[in-house]
Amino acid sequence: MAVCARLCGVGPSRGCRRRQQRRGPAETAAADSEPDTDPEEERIEAGAAALAGAGGGRGAGPSPPPRCSLLELPPELLVEIFASLPGTDLPSLAQVCTKFRRILHTDTIWRRRCREEYGVCENLRKLDITGVSCRDVYAKRINPRVKSGRFMKILPDYEHMEYRDVYTCLLHRYRHILGLWQPDIGPYGGLLNVVVDGLFIIGWMYLPPHDPHVDDPMRFKPLFRVHLMERKSATVECMYGHRGPHNGHIQIVKKDEFSTKCNQTDHHRMSGGRQEEFRTWLREEWGRTLEDIFHEHMQELILMKFIYTSQYDNCLTYRRIYLPPSHPDDLIRPGLFKGTYGSHGLEIVMLSFHGKRARGTKITGDPNIPAGQQTVEIDLMHRIQLPDVESLRSFNELSRIVLEVREQVRQEQQQQEDGAEDGEGRALQSPREPQRGPAQPSVELPAEKGGGPADGEAAAAAAPAPEQPAQSGQGQPFVLPVGVSSRNEDYPRTCRMCFYGTGLIAGHGFTSPERTPGVFILFDEDRFGFIWLELKSFSLYSRVRATFRNAEAPSPQAFEEMLKNIQSLTS
Repeated sequence: MAVCARLCGVGPSRGCRRRQQRRGPAETAAADSEPDTDPEEERIEAGAAALAGAGGGRGAGPSPPPRCSLLELPPELLVEIFASLPGTDLPSLAQVCTKFRRILHTDTIWRRRCREEYGVCENLRKLDITGVSCRDVYAKRINPRVKSGRFMKILPDYEHMEYRDVYTCLLHRYRHILGLWQPDIGPYGGLLNVVVDGLFIIGWMYLPPHDPHVDDPMRFKPLFRVHLMERKSATVECMYGHRGPHNGHIQIVKKDEFSTKCNQTDHHRMSGGRQEEFRTWLREEWGRTLEDIFHEHMQELILMKFIYTSQYDNCLTYRRIYLPPSHPDDLIRPGLFKGTYGSHGLEIVMLSFHGKRARGTKITGDPNIPAGQQTVEIDLMHRIQLPDVESLRSFNELSRIVLEVREQVRQEQQQQEDGAEDGEGRALQSPREPQRGPAQPSVELPAEKGGGPADGEAAAAAAPAPEQPAQSGQGQPFVLPVGVSSRNEDYPRTCRMCFYGTGLIAGHGFTSPERTPGVFILFDEDRFGFIWLELKSFSLYSRVRATFRNAEAPSPQAFEEMLKNIQSLTS
């Protein structure tokens, strides 16, 4: 015990301070007069000293300190030790002995594991009916029209619930569905974020703001939730529709993939039939009525999306997606952005950097370019110097500059291919055969190509400027050329820099896809734009500012593999 007390630092050798406080004066005095070690410990130390003396003739070092068994530690110290271990190790620890198993029933241990591993901060003993906040009532989708006296049938019985059950039956069991996911809804895709919200696991579907307000915050609505209604039984509920939570099911299909199923799809129907469902969906999706949308093609696209998406009835398959990894030399911080796509409205795009190129991958899509496809690609080795504002107003002037750069890119690619072929040819040559000269490096376009000052400026704009960092405090005036359409006229009037890029366009049903030239415009850290030359259209992108947990890729290779997988599903 003396060794144990010195090791733990909890009190004198004959017991902890808490035990001494419970003793009377006589017992304390008697205890103080006792030696620091009991006979058993003295015998052990004497035996250790004898062994050390026996080995002293062989040059042995000082005797090791006597060992202390973990079983001899006070229970309160064992609680602190066990609470610092991962929750997945605690069941194995409970099989060691009866004492450990009894201590692991302490709810303080499991409360700490719930907080540190899953962010659960609620106190089960204080989450009674009167303690549920208005936000929790809304987030858990409890029907506000239900009288408070009936809440007991809807809310879990927190009073008799233990953190051990919350951890083992809810958090640990469904840990594999936490994170970011893309639902398989044909070309439309989506963004689902599964999080621990209080004592619930909730799947939130993130929706872009109403078109064309790209700078507005994201909208979100719950699709399902998982919680403990009874002590050791997790309940899955579907949140789709407007009639409150109802019975659902979650199945983990395989690694990084799971599916949901609603067992009561009649809760999705509305009393007014499909017309009322469509009007309600239109207000939620677009923030307007069909009469407010005058463009006939846009009306067709909206009706098509409603018919296609409503047939799933929240019976969906989800595939995991990761946020792109960032590096110090990236042009801006990668991540998710909201972008304008003409009659298709706002869509979610993931911007990622891959060496000398940047890519924008659709997380949500449309019948022309479905989710998962690479909507834009930026060549960071070919920077474009825009002309002055007056010259920039001319679409022909901008088009000529961009086409000059495209021709240069094509020539450089051709030279690289020729150089690769020459390298293979040299490898196959005989040693006696004379070697060819090295492949010529790529050349810039001559500044005197057209002879005039305008042509010289265009050639200078076409010249590559690799690895030029963004100048955060400086910018140049920017205005859209005349004839270029934009859903949002409230775009920035200054930009940091521009690069050559290509955009993916296709017919309905992703027919005849092709990459066409365009201009990538970097406005600031959180906004960029893209001019589609062939479409004479401008897309404005604004960063999604939401914070996502469990969304980091385990490795750069895993992120690249994820991009290939979501693209192959719609190719």
